[in-house]
Amino acid sequence: MNQTIFPKIVIAFFILGSVMETVGQNKPNNKRTSYSGETFSMENEYIKLNFYKRVLGWGWGEVISPSGKMMAVLEHFGEIKLQDQDIPVRFVAETYSKKKTENGEEVVFDVASVVVKEVLDNTSFENWMAYPYTEPAIKGTVTFTIENDSRFVKLKYRLKSTGNYNAQYIRGPWLKIGETSFETQKTDALLPGVDWAIEKEWTSGTDFFKDPWAKRFVPHPNKVSVPVMAISHNGTGVGLSWNPKQTASRWFNYRAHRPQPVFASPNFIDRKNNHLMGLMVPDASIEGHENEVVAEIPLELKIDQTINFDAELWLSDGNSIAVLTDWVKQHGLPEPSEPRWPHKETLDRISAAYNTNFWHEGKGFGLTQRPEKSIKPNVPEFLLRYIKENKRSKIARELQTKVDWSLSQMGDGSKTQNELIKEGNRLLAEQKSDGSFVFNPDVIDKDDFKVATTFIEPMGLRGETALDITIRPATRLLKIGIKTKDQRFLDAAQRAFDFCMEYQRPEAGDFWETPLHAANLLAAGHAAVGNYLAYKEFKDEKYKEKAIYWMRTLLAFTHLWEPEDLPLLYNTKPVLSSSDWYFANWVRDHVQWEVLAVFADVAQNNLKWDEIDPEIDWLRYQEGITNAAIRWMAAVTIDRDWLPHNLPETQDRYFRGEFDYAFPDTHNSVSGNYGGMMIMPSSIAENIYYLLDRKAGKK
Repeated sequence: MNQTIFPKIVIAFFILGSVMETVGQNKPNNKRTSYSGETFSMENEYIKLNFYKRVLGWGWGEVISPSGKMMAVLEHFGEIKLQDQDIPVRFVAETYSKKKTENGEEVVFDVASVVVKEVLDNTSFENWMAYPYTEPAIKGTVTFTIENDSRFVKLKYRLKSTGNYNAQYIRGPWLKIGETSFETQKTDALLPGVDWAIEKEWTSGTDFFKDPWAKRFVPHPNKVSVPVMAISHNGTGVGLSWNPKQTASRWFNYRAHRPQPVFASPNFIDRKNNHLMGLMVPDASIEGHENEVVAEIPLELKIDQTINFDAELWLSDGNSIAVLTDWVKQHGLPEPSEPRWPHKETLDRISAAYNTNFWHEGKGFGLTQRPEKSIKPNVPEFLLRYIKENKRSKIARELQTKVDWSLSQMGDGSKTQNELIKEGNRLLAEQKSDGSFVFNPDVIDKDDFKVATTFIEPMGLRGETALDITIRPATRLLKIGIKTKDQRFLDAAQRAFDFCMEYQRPEAGDFWETPLHAANLLAAGHAAVGNYLAYKEFKDEKYKEKAIYWMRTLLAFTHLWEPEDLPLLYNTKPVLSSSDWYFANWVRDHVQWEVLAVFADVAQNNLKWDEIDPEIDWLRYQEGITNAAIRWMAAVTIDRDWLPHNLPETQDRYFRGEFDYAFPDTHNSVSGNYGGMMIMPSSIAENIYYLLDRKAGKK
């Protein structure tokens, strides 16, 4: 044999072997589709995408983890369901282009929707089925970009209608998580601000809502607090994000459609053994059109009308909070809105309100909503500082007189050593041998549990426990142990913190009116501060790591985007559930006092969370939630948009200005209206002082 030819043959053999091996490795896991035998992949150290050619063209893919774990099927490159055409059709590509870039690689598929008529030609169906369309309804490109040093794969859909059609849906990225691998199993599933299910729970389940509120699989876009969907399984999470302000489609002066998230775990929409997350149009522009996977009112397409989706797909190490945290690290927290008034002016306005409409001679500070409960001689900490720093002002002098009277009625409020030991002993008597504390509805000063049990079912069972039920007494025992130097209380506190170590979802912070195990912001804050105090006392890194985790769960409740016409930035959901099963919908409504209380607690314990967890700009976050709360504050000379939900007789007092510079209990994320009872603004002032001190370098 020619010696010059032999090496080439050997080289060709090895090259062919390498290609064949790659093709073999890329053989699809998913068998529930057509496959023509052609495949290729793109990957980096974080993720691998395998693309496959259908009989009609390139059209689907698989998402593989670096360890080789099958995570998801990208079911198609798009799909359209035309009104009056019973068969939905997918987008396929005859060709694609693949190029290396300076930072990675890019693949562009030239896609078109399948023409049903062409597929049925020369088959037995041709003589008894007639479909009128002779060309694709949609054409365009679908682009995937992977950068070498990023876990985020960019997806770009640039599509156009070829004519005038009525579309009941156009689907963009459409992922079946767990298909052919872990199926319906999961660690958790998260749609921030809307749903957080763990293990065998269903999203849109009735664990924390009753129908019709339980259905949240196609929610109004404003209800989603962060544009991220996440599913995790055994230490690996899948994330899909989008631009919620993107105009996914619009024609002339018609309304714009935003990308509409679709989320179901398990996949009860297709009734398949996997999990679903995807994007589509039209969107649920009003609450009456939520949960329409096939729209009752179709999207009117005109010739050359564009349909665009920009999305990101990625894998994270950990659960859904790790997925969300990676997104925040990638994009950063948004710049807070400018406050309604500068921070120092807001302090002046709040303090002036304490001197006027919040003061009731001979009774104390409070609001005339339920005077028997809210008006009393109490003095918020910020007021003492304001008086000290503004002692020459008339308001400060008048406030000093009111504070002196209140303090004379209050006493100093501190407990003696014996009182602390007595409190600690009571907590020890309540603690179970495993370190936990249990739920007792009899000690709750509200009748919500009685009402819920009477109408439907209990919101929590006597004797159960949950994160906040144990974390609160654990933190109290820790503080009592530190003050009394009694080791019994410190040991009991540590057992309680250790009991809570396995929890992954914050629960039970609103135990007085919501289902016990619903995801809750207040519980997250209590657990974050409590675990960090445990870390300081016991010097064990596991408590610090858990404290950081719990604070990061706040991101799932926080609006990190806002539409053009409605200020929502840094508004927070209190709990992903309803009250009393029916009486308040906390997926629709924001509450700000709870997140303010969390960071007031951070300040009171002299913690700098941005230094504890420097990967997240927590100082910016605190400024964001504080500026949002200032936006909420009542000022009837400026606006008159508050309406009480359970005390209608107080509305006249609101219009008279009696509640000026207090803030309402709730904000509707869809209508933009405020409502509920009014809340005293001391927590706003405490957060403002903390921010001013940090910016001045005083803390």
